[in-house]
Amino acid sequence: MSLLNDLALKMMEYYKNDPKNISHFMKVHSYAKLIGEEEHLDKDMLFITEAAAYVHDIGIKNALAKYNSSIGMLQEKEGPDEARKMLEELEFTDEQIERICYIVGNHHTYSKIDNIDFQIVVEANLIANYYEDNLPLDNILYSYDQIFKTETGKRIMENIYNLA
Repeated sequence: MSLLNDLALKMMEYYKNDPKNISHFMKVHSYAKLIGEEEHLDKDMLFITEAAAYVHDIGIKNALAKYNSSIGMLQEKEGPDEARKMLEELEFTDEQIERICYIVGNHHTYSKIDNIDFQIVVEANLIANYYEDNLPLDNILYSYDQIFKTETGKRIMENIYNLA
């Protein structure tokens, strides 16, 4: 079994009996992997991208328990410590953990996107969220224009939402 598969299964345990969150992070991972491969990420960068996609919303559970809210700011606050525990348990390297936790701790703060791995996780998350949240097309178009940078992310959006 691979470390990424171990992480996916660990996240499923973490969100046991919560099909909505499990389905979400699995979709985000799928989009992130596709975008990363099509954008020709090297093996290490793709690994970080995929791992971060699995754990990006790990802060939701604690945010709901502590604040009765899962808004992005609270996910970012609560996520890194939970991700760190899980990643350490699975024996990710310190360097991998730091990068993944940075993405988890900032994945709703688009001004902090500093590399392609982070960009892809954001795009994959937005693609999944747009459909799950049934956002109006105007909102989708605005963020598509402002946030999407990868050719593959844009292509996916153009196909899903018939954007020209």
